[in-house]
Amino acid sequence: MMLLKTTILRNISIITFLFLGVCNSKAQGTKVDGVAVVVGKNIVLDSDIEKFKQEVELRSEGKITISDCEMLEELMQQKLMAHHAIIDSVTVSQGEIDSRVNRSIQYFKNEYGSEQKMVEAYGFNDVEDLKKELSRVQKENILIEKEQQKVTETIDVTPEEVRVYYKGLKEKGELPEIPAEIELANIVMYAQPSADEEKRILDKLSEIKKEVENGASFALKAIINSDDPAVTSNEGKYTITKDSPFIKEFKEVTFSLDVGQISEPFKSSFGYHIILLHKVKGNQREVSHILMQPEISDEKLKETKAAMENLVAQIKNNEITFEAAVKEYSEDKDTKQSGGLIMNPYTGEPTFELTRMPPDLFGRISELDQGDLTDVFYDETREGEKMYKVIIIKKKTKTHKADLQADYVRMQEFALAKKKEETLTKWSKEKIEETYIKLGDDFKKCTFEKDWKKETK
Repeated sequence: MMLLKTTILRNISIITFLFLGVCNSKAQGTKVDGVAVVVGKNIVLDSDIEKFKQEVELRSEGKITISDCEMLEELMQQKLMAHHAIIDSVTVSQGEIDSRVNRSIQYFKNEYGSEQKMVEAYGFNDVEDLKKELSRVQKENILIEKEQQKVTETIDVTPEEVRVYYKGLKEKGELPEIPAEIELANIVMYAQPSADEEKRILDKLSEIKKEVENGASFALKAIINSDDPAVTSNEGKYTITKDSPFIKEFKEVTFSLDVGQISEPFKSSFGYHIILLHKVKGNQREVSHILMQPEISDEKLKETKAAMENLVAQIKNNEITFEAAVKEYSEDKDTKQSGGLIMNPYTGEPTFELTRMPPDLFGRISELDQGDLTDVFYDETREGEKMYKVIIIKKKTKTHKADLQADYVRMQEFALAKKKEETLTKWSKEKIEETYIKLGDDFKKCTFEKDWKKETK
């Protein structure tokens, strides 16, 4: 149980901070929240502890109960890492933050079903407001991760250490249960708009540009023509900085414009845009845009599906391997170079726990065996790109008690995690001595593993 508890705490601590930061940002405007502890310049609020407990119970499926004091110690550990990351001059790029923000938004959308429900759940005005707060929180998350990596970068385990670790767990009856897992790869073919359709969109945007330059209302044109789903609420208007989590093309065009200027039509993964720059205030730009997405004809969709079905038939008839088909035909830039291997967006690993997969994906693969192919199916990106896919089951395992031979890589990871945890514990004890820490009165009675109650100077 201790192994399970430590593993779950480590796995969820970063994502939990994301939830806590977002919730607290909004909560502080309406309610006074007690300070549980100050670590350096960072604080942990009373409400953080309760939210963390709820997340642990959710992730462990009720298998772990944990006290407020244990929760607080884990949160203090994270804040200590963040504090010393700044002291150690750890740097975080905007690209790293943007990538995390986009993954988080996708995670929340899966949880709540839509962007609107996601925004309402956290009490923000719109998705851009939420993204700004996520950027702040994710920067701290990355600082914590990089500081942990810095402290443990030289730690490794030998095969003998793995064997001794496994034997110790087995003798104590504490071998972990390895959940059913699956490894997937895909082939993707996009349905592309015709050249005539793309020309129609470009001509329409150029026409709108001329009409606005001759006095027409950009806001009205946006409401009538834009495919941006937010246009009905914001008339296509946004305030952005170079650090805002907008796509690269959008920011590049925005910061190339003069006040009152309308851009030429340009392409992004969302479609084609024109942008009007209204105002410059410091590093902020107030802009309006119109997005138009080329239509994909039913005929083009049928052609793409037929091409994919023909390729699948060749794979099944052993005329081409799945890996060769990926290399020659797949149009998914994220998986093409890895044989189509699909990475778990929440772990960065090529494996998924079968019971924790998105429901739509689980429904397609749950009854298939290793080596099987799904039927060809239709999908869309959040940008509206249309495609057909096929997925192969590369590897599939059942739930089982850990076995040293079959699960060596997993046991190696556990043994390495334990050794890193011991290193972090030693590091923390040393850093606590030189860090300002002030516990709230309600938590001074807690018994901690580390000396968080030391006298501060």
